[in-house]
Amino acid sequence: MIPVERHQQILALVSERGVISIAELTERLGVSHMTIRRDLQKLEEQGAVLTVSGGVQSAERIAIEPSHQDKEGMFSQQKEAIGRLAAQQVPAHSCIYLDAGTTTLALARHIAERSDITVVTNDFVIAAYLLERSQCKLIHTGGTVCRENRSCVGAAAAHALRNLFIDLAFISASSWSMRGLSTPNEDKVGVKKAIVEASRRCILLSDTSKYGKVATYLALPISVFDVIITDENLPETARETIMQANISLLTALI
Repeated sequence: MIPVERHQQILALVSERGVISIAELTERLGVSHMTIRRDLQKLEEQGAVLTVSGGVQSAERIAIEPSHQDKEGMFSQQKEAIGRLAAQQVPAHSCIYLDAGTTTLALARHIAERSDITVVTNDFVIAAYLLERSQCKLIHTGGTVCRENRSCVGAAAAHALRNLFIDLAFISASSWSMRGLSTPNEDKVGVKKAIVEASRRCILLSDTSKYGKVATYLALPISVFDVIITDENLPETARETIMQANISLLTALI
């Protein structure tokens, strides 16, 4: 059986069962444990499945993103730890970008005392927080207002970013896999791409609850990131793939 045929059978079994063990896959397909592991790694890179302890399950598809208010209370300890670790990566006298999101808001709280940096953001909550509590230079992108996420999206926000030179961008995600970041909101895609074009280095900030989820629009391939900062619950196969892709992985401990 060639790999494409195995991949089709694996996807069919996962779709039928929801979750299936690696041991059962090796038995059903008559191949070695290592062959199944390689197949699952490939399928995970494509965003088709998510490996779990001892097995595999279908990637979860999201149709809408939670609002900023809803996200504030979700996985707050993980976001706080990720924000604290991310703040340690900010160079002196740099221009950084903080993407819209509650994890990047956690980062903003840890750099509020930094007066030597310039912060660019499309997020109204981050801008308001830094406006009241920091002495840094602050730039908001402007653009079409997304009320649910309290941020700006669309062509005007993307255009503003392309006119800047950013040293380090901290990018958020509502869903990501080893294929990349995806979003149900098409207006966010251009902004994400503009961030990468404008920035010397990019760091993904995301807790692992968003890993293995997919949405309609692929915003960025995972290869654009120099660093990924997440929590300790990332599956081992994802860790292996990230290292093979020469992306640095930093784990925030609670």
